[in-house]
Amino acid sequence: MTEQGPARVHLTPAKGATRGSLLLTHGAGGGVDATDLAAIAATLPAHGWQVALVEMPWRVAGKKVAPMPPKLDAAWREIVAQVRDDLAERVIFGGRSAGARVACRLAVELGADGVLALSFPLVPQGKGADTSRIGELVLPVEAGLPVQVVQGARDPFGSPDAVREALRGALGDEAHDVRVDAAPGTHSFTGGQAIADLVAASLVEV
Repeated sequence: MTEQGPARVHLTPAKGATRGSLLLTHGAGGGVDATDLAAIAATLPAHGWQVALVEMPWRVAGKKVAPMPPKLDAAWREIVAQVRDDLAERVIFGGRSAGARVACRLAVELGADGVLALSFPLVPQGKGADTSRIGELVLPVEAGLPVQVVQGARDPFGSPDAVREALRGALGDEAHDVRVDAAPGTHSFTGGQAIADLVAASLVEV
């Protein structure tokens, strides 16, 4: 329960020894049934990772439009506090689109051990580079956390190359520490298994 209403957490336990937990949430236009999130929840447990998919309060309430970032962040703080004891010692925050932004903004504050950003919305459609959200993406990097970005090859909010370029502009040589993977599709990936495989490959190195 949060001040904005109930949230819902779907836990899939790791198989065998638990290496860590992935705490992931959805974007502003969908839920935890998104193909990439569902594939991650089906695939990563076999690699020793517990997966917790979080439905934010606005989504549980049946609303079609997500609230502004301050409310998303407030709900995430409450959710993390309530589920932390059910997660492994090592926790990766993440999500898709707006959910990735929440994870980036709060990873350091709430003690995450890394960030997984799926379809990070670098620049709003139709807007210029002055509206870039690269400042959010670099927050965990600057704190020394491992960050993986999985971006659709034709994402109108920012291609993989656009994300890499923005990271270089913001971080210089430190940009090489961020793993940016290209995936089939646009902001909505084409299929989910390719995304889950990229995440599994990255977490092997964590």
